[in-house]
Amino acid sequence: MMNHYILVPIFLILLSAGHVHVNGQDCTPSRELTGTTPPAGQCNTEDYSNCCVAGQQYPTYTCSPPVSSQTRAILTLNSFEQGGDGGGASACDGQYHSDNTPVVALSTGWYNNRSRCGEQIIINGNGQTTTATVVDECDSTEGCDSEHDYQPPCANNTVDASQAVWEALGVPKDQWGQLQITWSDPN
Repeated sequence: MMNHYILVPIFLILLSAGHVHVNGQDCTPSRELTGTTPPAGQCNTEDYSNCCVAGQQYPTYTCSPPVSSQTRAILTLNSFEQGGDGGGASACDGQYHSDNTPVVALSTGWYNNRSRCGEQIIINGNGQTTTATVVDECDSTEGCDSEHDYQPPCANNTVDASQAVWEALGVPKDQWGQLQITWSDPN
């Protein structure tokens, strides 16, 4: 007969495997979004972007891990230029931004209903530090539609950055795409 003292911890581990628990705060997926097949030629795959896959389930989030002086995140590459893989104009200012300008989009929870619009953040990665301006939301709640260039929802820990940010961090161009980083507010 199995010892219940062993089964209870195993059950608790399995139960918690479906969500993120950071500093006493839970950030669980809000729902699952079912991918659809993009119309021919409608998914922009620039900058290593992925297209939604029909029938695949994508988790969506309204939250992100708490911000600290060393907030862990994944840096991804995005073009904020008109016609780029970022889709429409930036949510903060309704403008497009040159790939040579250090700008970012933050996951929905960190974007926090536009509260970080126009603010600078400090990004640490590849042994370098740089700053960038928040101009957009990397939508963690929706995706797989024309508004999102038929790309999946962003993860809840994404800093989606222009080419200028990758260059400032000294990442060789053939390694652009995804990078483990930390970021913080300047204060």
